[in-house]
Amino acid sequence: MRKKISLVGAGNIGGVLAQLIALKELGDVTLIDIAKGMPQGKALDLSQSSAVELFDVKIEGSNNYVSLKNSDVVVITAGIPRLPGMSRDDLLETNTKIISNIGKSINKYCPNAFVICITNPLDAMVSILQSSSKIKKNMCVGMAGILDSSRLKYFLSNELNVSIKNIETFVLGGHGDTMVPLMRYTTISGIPIQEFIKNKIITQKKLNGILKRTRNGGGEINKLLKKGTAFYAPASSAVQMIESFLKDKKMILPCAAHLSGEYGVKGLYVGVPVIIGKKGVEKIIELKLTPNEKREFNNSVQAVRELTNIASKLL
Repeated sequence: MRKKISLVGAGNIGGVLAQLIALKELGDVTLIDIAKGMPQGKALDLSQSSAVELFDVKIEGSNNYVSLKNSDVVVITAGIPRLPGMSRDDLLETNTKIISNIGKSINKYCPNAFVICITNPLDAMVSILQSSSKIKKNMCVGMAGILDSSRLKYFLSNELNVSIKNIETFVLGGHGDTMVPLMRYTTISGIPIQEFIKNKIITQKKLNGILKRTRNGGGEINKLLKKGTAFYAPASSAVQMIESFLKDKKMILPCAAHLSGEYGVKGLYVGVPVIIGKKGVEKIIELKLTPNEKREFNNSVQAVRELTNIASKLL
């Protein structure tokens, strides 16, 4: 029996998600959106590509949350996107209401699903999603760290002129300007980035510029597109999480996970490295941070806490 993957929000991210899931044959796909005809149209178009791409999955479109019934995985991209000049936080009020409604529907139709939130402002939204859906905290996560890390890897690979496959790095904290890229854990084919600085292959100044560009990764794309936000890389990042869950891969991935004491944080969703397997978030990897990293991380946590508190009060 094939798994059922429901995508709430059939915009750009939802469409690319559906295509990647189909190409990898991870499960049957249901696209759900309030826009009449859009999920059905995308589902039909994608289904017709199956004859060429040779995938055997069923893709359907729906305008009703009843279609969530018996989903194994739910990915939420619904909500208003950022427009140029807007910060992720500007979306708070509208998206809090949307996410809360979706959460209640998940509680009603598929309370045992593994749920991934992509909607911004990410860390606050995943918190609202978990509290409104009442699903287990380890079965509800936010997609952000993989995307932020992939942007950092791409910029480093370009600057160093090495294969992106050789670069390992990750980002902690909230999905926003306060994110904390961990350069101490950044390696190129196992060689610490510090060695590249010592050997003058890259300067600290250049590296600082890359970190700044990573923090503003979404904003840069936003500005270029003018009427939309990033969608290819966010969709790929969520698919990596889906695959790790459905195939019990136990990959270590940076995700917005619920902390209950780890990193000195309690009762909050924050970006940290986790192991994702068939039981959802199976383990939170706790790293020993330097005083400077700890300060940056706490600063990020504070920003997340403030937004989450505002969002909770809106309900």
